[in-house]
Amino acid sequence: MKKRGILNSEIAKIVDDLRHTDRIIIGDCGLPVPENVKQIDISLKQGTPSFYSVLELILEEVAVEKAVLATEIKENNVELHGQLKELLPEIEYVSHDEFKQLSKEVKAVIRTGEDTPYANVILQSAVIF
Repeated sequence: MKKRGILNSEIAKIVDDLRHTDRIIIGDCGLPVPENVKQIDISLKQGTPSFYSVLELILEEVAVEKAVLATEIKENNVELHGQLKELLPEIEYVSHDEFKQLSKEVKAVIRTGEDTPYANVILQSAVIF
């Protein structure tokens, strides 16, 4: 049995297979997932697990060169936005509608139990050398 890191086998597999510039989404429980994109649903109930706790764990395992957030988070989820500015590398902002369009091109969406507005991020993997 695995001793450390991500224990969810689906998430571990996605993380292990990421290459430079591949993208994944960590999202709230309301983010629509395109039909052609793998959805890994780890939501248990509203708020559990939280978006932030899942993001922290993913960032321990994945080298990230850029993150994409919806511009609307700045006004509609100020506290989370402040935390993300401290945690993430370069941040690009797009409209929520554009964010949903970009979701069609990601490897997977990890759906959390988060129930606050615009708690979604696209993570673009970096190269480690």
